[in-house]
Amino acid sequence: MTRHRRQASIDLLELTGVVKENGYPSENPESPLLPPVQTPVSIDYVLVAKSGEDKKRMKLQDAFINALKEKHLKITRIEDDSLVFYGIQAPKEVFDKYRYLLKVSDACNWSEQQLTVPLSTRIRIVHYILSHVVLDTKENLGALLNKKVFEAKFCLHERKKQKHLTEIWARWTAIHKGQPIDDVREYFGEKVGLYFLWLGWYTFLLIPAAIVGIIVFLYGLGFYQSSPLIKEVCESKTVMCPLCDNRCKVWLLSDTCLYAKVHLLFDNEGTVFFAMFMALWATVFLEFWLRHRASYTCQWKVYDWCEEEEELILDIVSNPKCEPKKHKHSYLRSTAVLIMVTCMLMLFIGLAQALVLFRVFATVKLAEGSWELLSDNANTVAMMLGAVLHFLTITVMTKVNKIVSHKLCAFEESQSFAAHERSFTVKMFTFQFFTLFSSLFYVAFFLGRINGHPGGYVRLSGKWRLEECHPSGCLTDLFIQMAIIMILKQTFSNIVEFGGPWFKRWLRKQQTETLERKCSQGCHRLEEQDTNQEREMCDNCKLDDWLRNYRLNDVDSFSLFNEFLEMVLQFSFTTIFVAAFPLAPLLALINNIFEIRLDAIKMVSLERRMVPKKTNHIGVWTEVLQAIGVLAVIANGLVIGITSDFIPRLVYRYHYGPCANGTITDVDCLAGYINSTLSVFYLDDQNHEFTTDQMMTHGGQIVTSCSYKDYRNNEDHTLTTQFWFIMAMRFAFVILFEHVVVICKFITAWFVPSVPLDVKNVRLGDKLNRLKAELRDSRV
Repeated sequence: MTRHRRQASIDLLELTGVVKENGYPSENPESPLLPPVQTPVSIDYVLVAKSGEDKKRMKLQDAFINALKEKHLKITRIEDDSLVFYGIQAPKEVFDKYRYLLKVSDACNWSEQQLTVPLSTRIRIVHYILSHVVLDTKENLGALLNKKVFEAKFCLHERKKQKHLTEIWARWTAIHKGQPIDDVREYFGEKVGLYFLWLGWYTFLLIPAAIVGIIVFLYGLGFYQSSPLIKEVCESKTVMCPLCDNRCKVWLLSDTCLYAKVHLLFDNEGTVFFAMFMALWATVFLEFWLRHRASYTCQWKVYDWCEEEEELILDIVSNPKCEPKKHKHSYLRSTAVLIMVTCMLMLFIGLAQALVLFRVFATVKLAEGSWELLSDNANTVAMMLGAVLHFLTITVMTKVNKIVSHKLCAFEESQSFAAHERSFTVKMFTFQFFTLFSSLFYVAFFLGRINGHPGGYVRLSGKWRLEECHPSGCLTDLFIQMAIIMILKQTFSNIVEFGGPWFKRWLRKQQTETLERKCSQGCHRLEEQDTNQEREMCDNCKLDDWLRNYRLNDVDSFSLFNEFLEMVLQFSFTTIFVAAFPLAPLLALINNIFEIRLDAIKMVSLERRMVPKKTNHIGVWTEVLQAIGVLAVIANGLVIGITSDFIPRLVYRYHYGPCANGTITDVDCLAGYINSTLSVFYLDDQNHEFTTDQMMTHGGQIVTSCSYKDYRNNEDHTLTTQFWFIMAMRFAFVILFEHVVVICKFITAWFVPSVPLDVKNVRLGDKLNRLKAELRDSRV
């Protein structure tokens, strides 16, 4: 609606006496444009302070409460021992004004038949007003909470609706039932409703991904026994070079028979298909999510909702004399933020290198240990310990990343809270992504490729050898890292996410006085009475309810962000490097089935009620998911082409193996492949790379040569032509894979419209009816 049209509507309403001179609704509007509001009597918000505090804090308390009264907010004060509760209730005129501004806004979505302002809307408006009250000392409510002038602020749970949600949704016995998304949206607002809608849709589409992953795993399980590669490894007599210095000895290739079988479970022809499938799956998931979201936002009448205009409306409702917050941009600030972000990313890369050093030292110490089992498997144990340490690093850095992200966003001075939230989301996700994946990228693409070879090892400080890939292949190391981190992260997160709030609620309950009161009538009925006894009974009833909410765990504007971040990082695990871990979608599916109920129980029963927020999308997370989908194509193409043995096996089958000339038919085409990947190192008087003890087999025999996995000449250890040919084929495959998959992603995105036709038709009908109603009203 244009500015001239809005002014014409305001002029018309002024003539009919519906609005005052300032353009806002009068207290008793009678126009069909704006039906009267029937706002039930209820407390919209609660502030909690400690009684008997020092005079300075009491003075600030009184100043803030008086500032609220100046805005015509009704304050109900109730004391309970050491706590003072302030119940805040906004007058009807505030909601009249909000409804009217929605009516004349571009994003009109208020139904004329909706005569009652929902409590979720009232809470959002009052929360905004409280957050934008500034004292003469330039302090707002957030600053007063930091100074402990107020202990807490929260909106109240509605017992009836809370009980209803618990019965049908927020309990473990309802784990097999669907989600009442409309009820969740009505109670918690559109933002929480869309989170659970997205989580449910993501979990549902994980089912086909998990099924295909299981099929690929079973394919490897069914055919690895008949593979000539397994037979060649398990029956080999080849003596391999020591994997570390000092006490590491030569070993037989057949010692890795079990690991070779595990490696082939995740490195076979099915892996290539699964990587392509998951890249397309990510695109289908996003496109169908946009359709799914469009259907619900259209049904909720928020499809055309505008975030910026909503904030302008709330600004006017909070302060009619407010000035617009102008957009600002500073190249100096942007440059400073970019430099600080770069420094943080360098820190994450440094942490990844620290994990490399840890694994190197752990390998040396384990090899020198007295436990034969650990010393014989020093590399594998060191890799596992590194994965555990990586998980601990992620846990610690999560808190650091959150603090740094908040500081950077505050330094940017965003124009609105929505802009601040978007900026914080991008920074926090970037930091968490690098914390989580920097070590995995090293394991996937650098491990075993920069460590040198016998006679020319790369050493740290000239002493310790860099770690090598697992004897069965580099993909095994990536699989071990992903499995340990994903299982630990999901298990630990769920325990902390549920156990933490439960324990905090129990502890807070022990610290506050337990009151056992019974109300024979509801407070809304008692408030109509005038006797002191009934008024005291009503206050007691209110106090019980307020204490119950006070004992719950606190929430803030970024509480939902934590849930989104956890799931989006899981989505990253499910798509990026999935070629190395086909069972990742299955683990994610199992986790999410419980995650939905865990989040529901936490929000309904363990935490204070979130301030209901209006929105029609999941914000910048959509762009983040799209970026992950593109990165998944690149990463999986590199994993298959660079990390796995798929390309070397393919080259050997058609170029170097027994079937290369096309004449041999009675021999498996991969026969002799393992030996073709090995080079030989000879120990002589001039080369003392290994000691005599290291060159002694477990049977006591001293050998003068050993093999290692690489394509090098046995004399001068230079790279062979076979190495360069395979390397060329690797990069050719990566380019081909990524182009084919990206083209398929674009075709899929084009083929699946983001908005269903019925949604388009409903929106078209709504706009037409609204225009007709405006035309009728203009003739009144």
